[in-house]
Amino acid sequence: MKTFTKEAVSAGETAAAGPETPRRGRRRTPGRFKDAPQRLISIAAPIGLLLLWELVSRVGLLDTRFFPPPSQIARQFMEMAGSGELVQHTWVSIRRLALGFLVGGVPAVVLGLVMGLYRWPRLIIEPLIAATYPIPKSAIFPLFLIIFGLGEASKIAVVAVGVFFPMVINTAAGVLEIQPIYHDVGRNFEAGRLQTFRTIALPGAMPLILTGVKLAVGMALMLIVVAEMLGGSDGLGFLIWNAWATFRVETMYVALIVISALGVILSLALNEMERFLAPWRVRR
Repeated sequence: MKTFTKEAVSAGETAAAGPETPRRGRRRTPGRFKDAPQRLISIAAPIGLLLLWELVSRVGLLDTRFFPPPSQIARQFMEMAGSGELVQHTWVSIRRLALGFLVGGVPAVVLGLVMGLYRWPRLIIEPLIAATYPIPKSAIFPLFLIIFGLGEASKIAVVAVGVFFPMVINTAAGVLEIQPIYHDVGRNFEAGRLQTFRTIALPGAMPLILTGVKLAVGMALMLIVVAEMLGGSDGLGFLIWNAWATFRVETMYVALIVISALGVILSLALNEMERFLAPWRVRR
């Protein structure tokens, strides 16, 4: 006959009664309130850095010829925005970025899907990508200048090449990560090639495609600035180079701030796009 200790009987009664109800006086703090101090720190840190920069510039610890105070940079920003000069250069760079993404991104996604789905194209194209991807894209810009000239085509081409590699690599990797059962279901239902692309490969690879787009954004911003510095007469890169040539340091900082702001805006837009296109991957 089995014997039960007093502690075991007590534990069994507690388990049978169900989980203990929390006391009324205790309340759980919602997650958003827990994150409030962290958000305050994230906001206060850059503001504090700007205030420190302003202070050390005013007291003479920084050479204002190279590190003008933020208030002076803000004044220059307002003047350039009011005259329309900054808006014009920014719009030119954004247009080139958009065209470069279109020219380089769409073929990259299509080719990445083909490489992920079919072995022979992957065996042929992978060595070519491995051989050309390490070449610095800014180093081949002079070749684009020879081929396309000093116009828009050379700048769009260098952005397209920079966008192409991270997107094709991530798209192919995304297709290869799809579970084989989905391909089996498609074959069982006699899905055609176009239907396989549309209903299996593209949705399954979407998270890594978006990761490739995020990597491509940073690459594209760097390349467009380099292209406009070396062979442009407008755009943010030209604005930086012209400001350096004429020693307008405040203008240089204004262009750098705009490029940084474009990176932040594009990153936030891609995060929202990820919430819409791949909601199962979004972290809470």
